[in-house]
Amino acid sequence: MNNKQHWENVFTTKTPNEVSWTQEYPKTAIDYIENIKLSKTANIIDVGGGDSNLVDALLDKGFLNIWILDISAAALEKTKTRLGEKANSVHWIVSDITEFIPDVKFDFWHDRAVFHFLTNDESINKYVSIISDAVNPNGHFLLGTFSENGPLKCSGLEIKQYSEKNMKDTFQKSFETIKCFTEDHITPFNTTQNFQFCGFKKK
Repeated sequence: MNNKQHWENVFTTKTPNEVSWTQEYPKTAIDYIENIKLSKTANIIDVGGGDSNLVDALLDKGFLNIWILDISAAALEKTKTRLGEKANSVHWIVSDITEFIPDVKFDFWHDRAVFHFLTNDESINKYVSIISDAVNPNGHFLLGTFSENGPLKCSGLEIKQYSEKNMKDTFQKSFETIKCFTEDHITPFNTTQNFQFCGFKKK
């Protein structure tokens, strides 16, 4: 089973309460966006946005230019159904992140738990190259992965853990670090996953 088949299967067969990454409210991302005073007209992309609730929160707060990218078409369809008519004001992209060719530049790039599924240098370097080109000068990037105290697998797939230093080093060529922190995520089945976050600004 390839990556796309894996995720289509996950989102076709499981509800949000049956997957570990579900957040009822994406407080970390929204707090970060409010702290940097992001414009309501900023171009925002949520990578791996699938059936995340971030798009709902962004729409509720009046953001106008939102892109949601996921490898799973099924995940995006779930979110479109949940949003109803509001879905028409969002840009939906079905793509593997390492094959993504954006046609706009972004002011805010959010990735909570996609990047850590890239476990080989080729995929990691592709991601770094894509985001370096896709984010506007002075644009922002908030990244969350499992920390060195977090799980080694997610959804049956191996992941790459990150420390603050490794994360900074990976993106230092094009991004300056604004803020890094760790955070415990409580899953729907009441287990704890430790995440490493770093917020960056494009040089």
